[in-house]
Amino acid sequence: MRESTASQVAFVGLGSNVGDGIATLHAALAALDSLTHTRLLRASRLYRTTAWGVTSQPDFINAVAMLHTQRTPRELLSDMLEIERLAGRDRRADGSDRWGPRTLDLDLLLYGDEVVDEPGLHVPHPHLHERAFVLVPLAEIAPEARIPGIGTVRDAMAGMASAELEGVTYAQPHDRA
Repeated sequence: MRESTASQVAFVGLGSNVGDGIATLHAALAALDSLTHTRLLRASRLYRTTAWGVTSQPDFINAVAMLHTQRTPRELLSDMLEIERLAGRDRRADGSDRWGPRTLDLDLLLYGDEVVDEPGLHVPHPHLHERAFVLVPLAEIAPEARIPGIGTVRDAMAGMASAELEGVTYAQPHDRA
């Protein structure tokens, strides 16, 4: 495992559709900002989106956060899983709840220009370029970010349908860049 000294920009997708999703995402952004050797640089506004995968569940509140971190991808993922757990997320070991309702879902979307393919950790996120609920908020804060093997976020957005996204206007973007 590499040392946790090199700084990287990482992007995290956030989602919630159980309980007060807006409050949950705001708390998750604060938790990400409080991680060791990590700083929240920017966060998109919040978006209300229809459920993906299992569609017979409540709409999601989604956002994307831009972090500056010295944590390795594996360390960051571990931190994210703990934030989910503290928010009340209970992941089933068999993954059968993968597409179901959740109090908080955090996905490591990008970690610099790195490609990571390990058990339980895939960066860039395998479906990042196919999902408007991730690409729209990501494009809001970093349209020129590179998705390894795809191109820029702007390139991935070309032709992407985003009609199922509705901005939650009373939740303002966070920008510390």
